Amino acid sequence: MTEPRNLMQLPTDLPIPEDDGACDHLTDMAVPTITLPSTAGGPVNLAETASMRTVVYIYPRTGRPGRPGPLGWDDIPGARGCTPQSWAFRDHHAELVALGTEIYGLSTQTTDYQQEMAKRLHLPFPVLSDSALTFAHALDLPLFQWNGKTLIKRLTLVLRDGRIEHVFYPVFPPDKNAETVIAWLTAHPI
Repeated sequence: MTEPRNLMQLPTDLPIPEDDGACDHLTDMAVPTITLPSTAGGPVNLAETASMRTVVYIYPRTGRPGRPGPLGWDDIPGARGCTPQSWAFRDHHAELVALGTEIYGLSTQTTDYQQEMAKRLHLPFPVLSDSALTFAHALDLPLFQWNGKTLIKRLTLVLRDGRIEHVFYPVFPPDKNAETVIAWLTAHPI
């Protein structure tokens, strides 16, 4: 068992994920008409989101503070950093909304688990659960196996008019993803 860790602090020696081409097919793909449970209480269909642009940051899983980290988690390229990534999107939420975007987080964890995390991190946007991997399989998102579970590799989608406009993959470092998205949105106004 490992020692409890600070979920907000990224180790300096994290392995950097490489672009394996697993998201090359996504740009301009139609967003599947799939309803996912949300921490906001109601279902969300990303193909029908109301805003002109929607940013969906997809992450493997979040941990809980004060609990030991899973053995070997920090050795998986791109796995560590879900909490710092969520905090960054929280901290930059107003900027993203000012750029005409709606924000969602998405993971394979259950909505009950995500609700605790969203409340603890004070997230001003919903987090979606793809616990059955329906959305991930429909888009053929990159997956990995860990501890008997199938998780989605970290990536961020920019959706517009029911299609995938842009993909950020791999995402590293995760705590800078929101800033990278803001820079891209600013350079590509609607």
